[in-house]
Amino acid sequence: MGRPRRIYMIAGEASGDLHGGNLVRELLHIDPQLRIRAWGGDRMAEAGAEVVEHYRDHAFMGFTQVVLNLRTILRNIRRCADDIRAFKPDAVVLIDYPGFNLRIAEQVHAAGIPVHYYISPQLWAWKAGRVRTIERVVDRMYVILPFEKDWYARHGVDVDFVGHPLLDAIERTPRAALPAVDERPVVALLPGSRVQEVARMLPAMLAVVDAEPGHRFVVAGAPSLPDDLYRRIIGRRNVEVVKGRTYDLLRMAKAALVTSGTATLETALIGVPQAVCYRGGAVNIWIAKRLVKVPYISLVNLIMGREVVRELIQGDLAPAALRREVHRLLHDGALRARITADYAELAVMLGGPGASARVAEAVWKSLEARP
Repeated sequence: MGRPRRIYMIAGEASGDLHGGNLVRELLHIDPQLRIRAWGGDRMAEAGAEVVEHYRDHAFMGFTQVVLNLRTILRNIRRCADDIRAFKPDAVVLIDYPGFNLRIAEQVHAAGIPVHYYISPQLWAWKAGRVRTIERVVDRMYVILPFEKDWYARHGVDVDFVGHPLLDAIERTPRAALPAVDERPVVALLPGSRVQEVARMLPAMLAVVDAEPGHRFVVAGAPSLPDDLYRRIIGRRNVEVVKGRTYDLLRMAKAALVTSGTATLETALIGVPQAVCYRGGAVNIWIAKRLVKVPYISLVNLIMGREVVRELIQGDLAPAALRREVHRLLHDGALRARITADYAELAVMLGGPGASARVAEAVWKSLEARP
């Protein structure tokens, strides 16, 4: 009997770790002897991967942070590529995180190792020219948004639409109620999972607390961030922080303020009326406006092709606007009913559960096809 099959997996942020963990679980269900080595996080480690580098040590957000840390990023790419070659995997699975993963894909492809890419970079938003790199160095691309397959087809590249893994992640997460501190309805605040995001977004979100004294405000804290970061920003306000229990928080929330990103889709699939918030550094926003070509910043609105949830960006993320929108989300019954109906349509468009299992099966079949 030969050596166990080997897969190397890379995820560079919390959402990638979440989906990577579910993929690891599905792969090990197919073959419990499979060895999976990874750059990832706690979810992937808990699922059974050997995580040798944690994403929290390499999370650089925005154009300026990337530029300032470019030497470190390039050094990490070299280290990762060296580790892959030493591990001698039968395949590499890359999860989103394009700035890092596409550079890894080039080196891995050149070494003759099959490259599977799970969760496409958002080329339809910016850097569409990267499609030629993907065509050249990625053996199989798995996309999770319904419009991405057609986008790739228009550029002459065949990809697999597997559905969105959040449908699996939400369904599989055990339900546990948060402590019932009082009877007030909950408003969830999701300020992001990186230090820079939380430092920018949470102070803005806290502007709504005093305007709705009949509601309980709870922050979804990132497990990888220190408690004192939240305490310092919240100060003396009567606001709670729960860490590592975002889905439990959303399941009991009446409304939410959510930083743009995957969390907007999670909030929608759990069914919570939300406003999407974003404020970036002046340089990052100046660059983004010249490079990013999409009408919305939230995945909910992008997938639906229209404004389902209100987006409060940069100057619009002002205290008065936030208070007004939260009041509407909490008290406007017609608005809440319309958002709920749109969310149901969104869930159907995402292709149903089973994305992780479909990707695992495709990766495994490719391993079996190799000598």
